[in-house]
Amino acid sequence: MDLFEYQGKQYFARYGIAVSPGDIADTVDQAVAVAERVGYPVVVKAQVKVGGRGKAGGVKLAANVEEVRLHAGNILGLDIKGHVVRRLWIERSSDIAKEYYASFTLDRLNKVHLGMLSAQGGVEIEVVAEENPEAIAFLSIDPVHGLDLATARRWVNEAELDEVAREQAATLLVHLYECYTHGDCDLAEINPLILTPDNKVHALDAKVTLDENASFRHPEWEEFRATEFDDPREKMAKEKGLNYIGLDGTVGIIANGAGLAMSTLDVVNQVGGTAANFLDIGGGANADVMAAALEVINADPKVKAIFVNIFGGITRVDDVAHGVLEALGRVSIASPIVLRLDGTNAVEGRAILAPHLSASLITEPTMMDAARRAVSLAKA
Repeated sequence: MDLFEYQGKQYFARYGIAVSPGDIADTVDQAVAVAERVGYPVVVKAQVKVGGRGKAGGVKLAANVEEVRLHAGNILGLDIKGHVVRRLWIERSSDIAKEYYASFTLDRLNKVHLGMLSAQGGVEIEVVAEENPEAIAFLSIDPVHGLDLATARRWVNEAELDEVAREQAATLLVHLYECYTHGDCDLAEINPLILTPDNKVHALDAKVTLDENASFRHPEWEEFRATEFDDPREKMAKEKGLNYIGLDGTVGIIANGAGLAMSTLDVVNQVGGTAANFLDIGGGANADVMAAALEVINADPKVKAIFVNIFGGITRVDDVAHGVLEALGRVSIASPIVLRLDGTNAVEGRAILAPHLSASLITEPTMMDAARRAVSLAKA
């Protein structure tokens, strides 16, 4: 479960991580009231679970009441990459001397926690990794031993943070690690972690993903669910029990298995298209599952073509073919469907579909061929 920025900051604060004073606002009047309370200047920030808020006009500095009213009115209702802004975070503006980056996540391959720290914050860590990889100090942490202050001090020295920031940053990193582990996060990221002109270190942003598998330990997470505004596509998918993530492209994707779904997104991108979603139906490709998947994708007006990519292992391709045909009898699909079916009983599955193929139901022999066809149809 991804948290909004304000929720991430509230979560950080529980673990002693310093954040800028602020509060949420759902209306212009509420925004003004918060600004008056925290003191000017303030930053008016759109609360959406997507990057690029600043470039889209979703982050504005306000020096007085009039500017708060102007910016809050403009940002509320703003569409940022398909996410409509319904809530604002009004935060006391911070003077910045330096920007750093800090995060913890799981290194699944090596079965350790991975910390990343850089003196180059304020930009995407992927950009730093590509353009200046030596600027990132990595730290592998044995979950049994955790992160102590002495190790954190060595780490900030290795990352070459400013001398005046190092002791505060080391302490903050220990708290962030506690938030990440005890708080059951998949990701705890601060970008930027700032040093102010008066030599204070605190989190200026918060990106937190909670591990849903640990929700039984955290009844307090219900407050996050109660206040989140779901992407309507994701809400529909959740109600149908589907593993779905909405994206901004024009090719709807259905695949069986997370790895295959990710590969399908990559191939669509490789041939010049953009994915509208990630949808993994897992091992269930029966009519009910396929109908639910097609209904969710069909509800997205941006989708111009649907790419169904199935590799049958335990899942039999002939069952998938029957499921697709039954699903099409239940759901009226607005976009053409391109299928790539391979694996167990693939020949039988293709034979079942053969009499039903048309300009709106197409099969291709390979994943690359199917991706090219789907992208071509989406652009037509």
